[in-house]
Amino acid sequence: MMRRLSAALLLTMLALPAEAQFGPQGPPAVGVVPANRQPVTESTEFTGRIEAVNRVEIRARVTGFLQERAFTEGQEVKAGDVLFRIEKPPFEAQLEQARANVASAQATLENARVALARARELQSTGAGTRVALDNAQAQERTANASLLGAQAAVRVAEINLGYTDILSPIDGKIGRATLTPGNVVTPTLTDPLATIVSQDPMRVVFTVSSRAAGELQARYEGRGGVNAVVVRVRLSDGRPYPQAGRIEFVDTQVDRSTDSLLIRALIPNPLRAGARAGSPGDRELVDGQFVTVAVEGIEPVQAIVLPRAAVLQDQGGNYVLVVDAEKKAQRRAVRLGRTIRDQVVVENGLEGGEQVISEGLQRVRPGQEVNAAPAAAPPAGATPSGGPAPGGAASGSRPG
Repeated sequence: MMRRLSAALLLTMLALPAEAQFGPQGPPAVGVVPANRQPVTESTEFTGRIEAVNRVEIRARVTGFLQERAFTEGQEVKAGDVLFRIEKPPFEAQLEQARANVASAQATLENARVALARARELQSTGAGTRVALDNAQAQERTANASLLGAQAAVRVAEINLGYTDILSPIDGKIGRATLTPGNVVTPTLTDPLATIVSQDPMRVVFTVSSRAAGELQARYEGRGGVNAVVVRVRLSDGRPYPQAGRIEFVDTQVDRSTDSLLIRALIPNPLRAGARAGSPGDRELVDGQFVTVAVEGIEPVQAIVLPRAAVLQDQGGNYVLVVDAEKKAQRRAVRLGRTIRDQVVVENGLEGGEQVISEGLQRVRPGQEVNAAPAAAPPAGATPSGGPAPGGAASGSRPG
């Protein structure tokens, strides 16, 4: 019986894991990354809208029948191109009538001048009266004024005739026409005949909270202010727009209702490769389009960057575990900055050069000895994680 019990006990012990048989295998294995400083491009994101630099509503300046529309809706036009034509004959007739009135006024003036000369001659010989001379002078002045009025009427008629050709005042893309030929147009119509918006460059307009504006100013004022940043755009489908813009205007007043400041940047909007001007989708940026705006520093800054997984959080705030010279895990409180896809910038708490635990954190407690080895490299093409920043903006950085 005792032999059978001893054999069963031996078999049971052989079936147990090695750790259960002989105790712990030593310090837990962890992966570490060096807290080295590296060039980082700082970036802060906001929501913005694309606006045309120039936007003109086309309206008639005289009343008449619309005779012709001389453009294709959606095409690009040049300054001076004819867009609409209003029926000309009524205005040509008005011009001819005004010119006839000028001829009549000239004849009247010449007659008045002859009469004035005769009155002066009679006055000098004593055959005429002073009253007749005064009347002749008044008639000559009246006739001269009538001529000036008739000449001004000719000028007005010429201007009105010129307004029958409605021209484009700017280069840009013209939208849909609200009226077709045959309709009567007037300067008082509620809707414009069409609208033209300029295409290149475009403006990107975004608002920044007062707090975020102060942070941006503090970050860049020592490096050149607005000249130290570029503006990049991400389209609504997530694609980055390849052209970079420059800030051209910062509003002088904070909106009291939203406590925000308006910022405006200019950004190129060239034709797409192989696209024909005026064809649908010929340019990436469209007036009124919503975009994500990133304000980026031109020159990278040196900063400590860690994987997001290396940062822990409790009631005391954010912290990391570093491996000291005795191979023990030690807690370090850190202040985080902007995000870098799946990484974060550490603004305070690390000096640089420390070995920070990024793998196996669940097996480690502060003060515990660890078996540290370099952590595995992050997978290529990691998904950006981003994060909220003070003032409602999303802040981030990327390796320079």
